[in-house]
Amino acid sequence: MDARRMDDRQGSIRKGRKFDQVLDGARTIFLRDGFEGASVDDIAREAGVSKATLYAYFPDKRLLFMEVAKGECARQADEALQVLDLTAPPEVVLRGAAERIVAFLSSDFGQKMFRICVAESDRFPALGQEFYQSGPLLVRERLADYLRLAVGRGELAIDDIDLAADQFAELCKADLHARLIFGIAAEATARDARRTIDGAVEMFMARYGMAARKLA
Repeated sequence: MDARRMDDRQGSIRKGRKFDQVLDGARTIFLRDGFEGASVDDIAREAGVSKATLYAYFPDKRLLFMEVAKGECARQADEALQVLDLTAPPEVVLRGAAERIVAFLSSDFGQKMFRICVAESDRFPALGQEFYQSGPLLVRERLADYLRLAVGRGELAIDDIDLAADQFAELCKADLHARLIFGIAAEATARDARRTIDGAVEMFMARYGMAARKLA
């Protein structure tokens, strides 16, 4: 399973009884050793499967890495939708979304996956592109879906939905993300997270809330 084999072979992924077991083992090893450092032997050992089983499910390491990343991002997004009441006022919905975005960005998984994808994207552009589609783009799409509902109900005034969704996601990174990624801070404190979340919601509502539109 050579990391240099970056051809697109999504169709070659085969699911079976030990598929989730393989993903769990791969998640642990990728986070510990990075994309390039992760070995087939270590992944198979951690997953409790043979190398033959691992190859049967994932003949390419990129496919395995992206399946791990996409699965985690999708899980986070789905959990957010299950918890959030999308009929609540925008301030409430956006605060809940911001809490989940900040929690993911601050998590050990979120930070390590970001670092791995950035480190490998120069050599393997497809890796960065696929991570963007399964991470940032997924966040934008879920946010955009909600913003369209809120605009349709007359709760928000937004002309460019996609831009507004991107802006909100970026507001949720303010100060925290860069300090964590560059090692300036070891972790995000509850106070730091609350400060970023409050600022994101307040600034977004000041720009797109109906009260701001009336004042203008």
